[in-house]
Amino acid sequence: MKICCLLPSATEIAYAVGLGNEVAGVTYGCDYPLDARRKPVVVHSKLPRELAASEIDRRVAEFVARGESLYRIDTEALQQIQPDLILTQELCHVCAASPDDIVSAIEGLPKAPKLLTLSPHTLNDVWNNIREVGHVTGHDDEANGLASRLEERIREVNRMVAGQPRPRVACLEWLDPPYIAGHWVPEMVYEAGGLDVLGGIAEPSFRTDWRTVLAAQPEFIVMMPCGYGLQETVDEYAKLNKPADWVSLQAVRNDHIFAVDATSHFSRPGPRLAEGVEALASIFHSEVVPNNWFDGRASRCSVGCGSAT
Repeated sequence: MKICCLLPSATEIAYAVGLGNEVAGVTYGCDYPLDARRKPVVVHSKLPRELAASEIDRRVAEFVARGESLYRIDTEALQQIQPDLILTQELCHVCAASPDDIVSAIEGLPKAPKLLTLSPHTLNDVWNNIREVGHVTGHDDEANGLASRLEERIREVNRMVAGQPRPRVACLEWLDPPYIAGHWVPEMVYEAGGLDVLGGIAEPSFRTDWRTVLAAQPEFIVMMPCGYGLQETVDEYAKLNKPADWVSLQAVRNDHIFAVDATSHFSRPGPRLAEGVEALASIFHSEVVPNNWFDGRASRCSVGCGSAT
């Protein structure tokens, strides 16, 4: 079977259930596992590289206003691959190519591939997506086993934080301008023993302003800009033009500003969300959660410059 994955999380899922050798096409952003980087790229971004966060937001808004996709599918590459299965999504047209992008791209293929559309909103949806991929590819045992192990990891976190007070948490999916993370992220916060004071479980992310963030009085602020790695997030915080009342926040006064590896553990609805829950638990409840769950997944940011400490 030849599989084309049109979003990074689908690539991760395919590899995780033992389909790495059958992945024949990926997106420009598929960087995990490392082997995925050697696969032919069939989806490219139309946005230039190295744009500032505010400029990315402006360009995306222009694309959306025009009703234009942010992605270009390489139809020639698809012709060469002749995929049997395409994994796509319809959750967010900003984050990855959607089924609408695929229609014209596959019209010229001699045999129409099967399309599996993944549209998770919760952690349970993500685990079920893993099972779906396993089912349509004949890898039920691997997928069911993986999903069950991920569910057990979340239950283990629940056991460790049980009875602990839930701190008020704000998760920022973008910093300039600020966006509040949604879908599975507020649930991840809850499973890790926190309470998301701005985002809603299974609800979309949304743009906000710093006044709203300040008014929510979070005890922890977790910065997870979509598509950014850990060091990129730390650097973005260092450049951020913070509001005048920033230092009045309890989270700032208590040195509870954290940057996380959003790309690996929060933005992509795949197996590594379980690691994200573990990282959050180690942030909120360091007294009862193993410190090694924090390492490499998050950094505490200093009040003054935003550098890792």
